[in-house]
Amino acid sequence: MTAIRITRAGPLTTLQDAGRFGHLRHGISASGPMDRVAYIRAGAWLGGAGATAIEFTAAGLGLVVEGGPLAAACDGGSFTLHHNGKAMDWPARLMLQDGDVVEIAPGPAGNYGYLRFDREIDMPPLLGSRATNVVAGLGGLEGRALRRGDRLELGARERRTMSLHPRAVAPEDGPIRFIWGLHADLFTQDVRQNFIAGTFVISQRIDRMGARLEDRSGVFAGSPILSLVSDAVVPGDIQILGDGTPIVLMRDHQPTGGYPRIGTVIDADLDRVAQLRPGTEVSFEPVRLATAHVLLEAGSR
Repeated sequence: MTAIRITRAGPLTTLQDAGRFGHLRHGISASGPMDRVAYIRAGAWLGGAGATAIEFTAAGLGLVVEGGPLAAACDGGSFTLHHNGKAMDWPARLMLQDGDVVEIAPGPAGNYGYLRFDREIDMPPLLGSRATNVVAGLGGLEGRALRRGDRLELGARERRTMSLHPRAVAPEDGPIRFIWGLHADLFTQDVRQNFIAGTFVISQRIDRMGARLEDRSGVFAGSPILSLVSDAVVPGDIQILGDGTPIVLMRDHQPTGGYPRIGTVIDADLDRVAQLRPGTEVSFEPVRLATAHVLLEAGSR
């Protein structure tokens, strides 16, 4: 039996597949990879991969292979990688043998990276998915983050096709694009204008539920405290909390919210938000729904 044993895991290292969709009405968000495009690319480097990836955070990951052979690929952010002590380029495709050691350490950019294999991680699906939701305590390995000593068994090899050679993809820059939200009209024209003219800073409080922003220029400081009847929220919603703090909801968001949402980050840019490290300045640019669809389609090719 081929397996990997975790020797080091940063906070919130989890198992993620494409996500657990269709259960929001029961209070369960879809979860899935914080950077969906990087997750997909890691599978493309293999030409066929198990659906479940290890999503590691900025602190990195260490593991040792038991059995083999095993093909693996990694992508997401910009990390440093060593295979049996030898430095490798990032992103990378690895051919692993019994006893091989992989070490992924913090790099210059990004919060999330992905390690995928040419085999499926042998973990029973829950509600149709192996994605971990640590907030709800379900999926993945016992519904929790991975930790040192965990052993993950791997199944039969996946059918493989032509693989792509791993190549670094330059991160996009520029404003984060969004669509005006359901509650945008609850804010004055001046506040809305200042929102798109100003800059915010990614705070230290960023996780799979949401990314809080520091409103250093006080765009929302004078806005009245708004508390609404709770209704459904989606990933990318930009909520303005009672103290004026903006927060971008991420993959493990709560099912409903009672704060106004001034807008929703488009799908094509939500991965970018996930990878912005604390202290990074960010601005926002409104786009039309049709533009969001075009950008999403272009990114899926």
